[in-house]
Amino acid sequence: MAKIAPLSGFPELLPADRMVERAIIASLSATFELHGFANIETRVVEPLDRLAKGGEIDKEIYVLKRLQADRPDQAATDRSGADQAGDAALGMHFDLTVPFARYVLEHAGHLEFPFRRYQIQPAWRGERPQEGRYRQFTQADVDIVGRD
Repeated sequence: MAKIAPLSGFPELLPADRMVERAIIASLSATFELHGFANIETRVVEPLDRLAKGGEIDKEIYVLKRLQADRPDQAATDRSGADQAGDAALGMHFDLTVPFARYVLEHAGHLEFPFRRYQIQPAWRGERPQEGRYRQFTQADVDIVGRD
């Protein structure tokens, strides 16, 4: 069988390591919930201009580009990844802060404040992997947001 090299910066856990990770996540979740925090999950992508803080990119962001954009039944995309039909360019979130801020604004009419949330999900950074840092990683966040 041919040997396949792992993709640098994108960890894949063996079953025993995944069991440990799941146990840690379960323990964190139980602790957060014990203290009145609600679990949420936000989408993986956000508009690139929101992730890039109005055009200033200080993080390397994975940008989504549809590979089938040149098919006649699919919209073409420009160099920024924006759809010529007007859809904004999308990037994968590099932490959970930007998606959470959008989530609160978008759902403010349905949330009780102060809103106590925790979130444990993957994030992606387009930087070179280093010892202890990955391109894909699981982040745990806990926040309290007041109305004002």
